[in-house]
Amino acid sequence: MRRTSPDKQLELWIDRYQNLIYSICFQMTRDSFEAQDLTQETFLSAYRRCAFFDGANEKAWLCRIAANKCLDYLKAAGRRQIPTEELFFLASGKSDEEPERQYTQQETKQELYQCCMKLKPPYRDAALDYFYREMTIREMAEKTGENPKTLQTRVYRARALLRNLYRKEDLLNG
Repeated sequence: MRRTSPDKQLELWIDRYQNLIYSICFQMTRDSFEAQDLTQETFLSAYRRCAFFDGANEKAWLCRIAANKCLDYLKAAGRRQIPTEELFFLASGKSDEEPERQYTQQETKQELYQCCMKLKPPYRDAALDYFYREMTIREMAEKTGENPKTLQTRVYRARALLRNLYRKEDLLNG
């Protein structure tokens, strides 16, 4: 059996597998320019190693070379990138506004707790469970053993009392 020349073999591989190798590279890098470069590097590497290839399962062999080239590229890209605060927040899915928003939420929740504590029982407990602890009426009924309709009424009245407290707070602070 006569083997084809390395140049001819490279042409055959490119004709058969160029789209497949490119799609692997693109899926791994999400960058069309890098995928094109890595596709070329894959075929060049295969060409250089052609003498050592036994000819079995060439598709899997080329795909493995492509995947390794992409992994090497991604590792190197990660080392080249200098981490900044902005990149950290982008990578973590958070923005610069996230800490401020968390602080505001925490502050608002603390104000809500203080207002709930100003209510008299049983409205205090209903307000704490429903508004502060964010329990459902069903969860509150299971916790207390009380009728859900009774708890709904208490929550409704506690809401009105909290509105009045907030208004008074706004008038005093405003």
